[in-house]
Amino acid sequence: MGFFDGTTFGSLFVTLFVIMDPPGTIPIFLALTSGRKARVQRRMAWQAALVALGVITCFGLFGRQILDYLHVSIPALQVSGGILLLLIALDLLTGKIEEPTQTKDVNVALVPLGTPLLAGPGAIVAVILAVQKAHGSAQELAVWCAIVAMHVVLWLTMRFSLVIIRIIKEGGVVLITRLSGLLLSAIAVQLVASGVYGFIHTYE
Repeated sequence: MGFFDGTTFGSLFVTLFVIMDPPGTIPIFLALTSGRKARVQRRMAWQAALVALGVITCFGLFGRQILDYLHVSIPALQVSGGILLLLIALDLLTGKIEEPTQTKDVNVALVPLGTPLLAGPGAIVAVILAVQKAHGSAQELAVWCAIVAMHVVLWLTMRFSLVIIRIIKEGGVVLITRLSGLLLSAIAVQLVASGVYGFIHTYE
């Protein structure tokens, strides 16, 4: 298989990109950090990405133990995760994602930006499933590289959000968000189908 599985990397990276939606975080990040100095915004960008990476890593490392403790099977997780992702996809397609208001007493880079907006249920489910499916060092390395790469992209997107928003305009963000919703809905249906197939195969 080689040292690195590019297919596994690409599959998880695209899935996380669609779920975590870096372009869609731009207006939310700007709204949550408005009125702050540029250096504070830059600090919040890496703090949010780091918090999200920490949450995702914890679930990636201990997700199996959590599932075993709760007696939850992979097919059940696939079906529930698929339904959850479909709900997120519908929100993206209809533009019903709520934008949290700014809170002065809380570091918004930690909550709600780092979690649950970035490291939300959808991303957590996707990572747990990817780690469970990874076989061999090549696929495991690809999974963790995809996770790290995705959070680097998130950090860069927030770090340069002021520049990006001037380039693609608000209409560009809306367009990319809608396309992300379409792709995410397809991924969700595939997850549900795989879960149903897993149930049938288990009880044959």
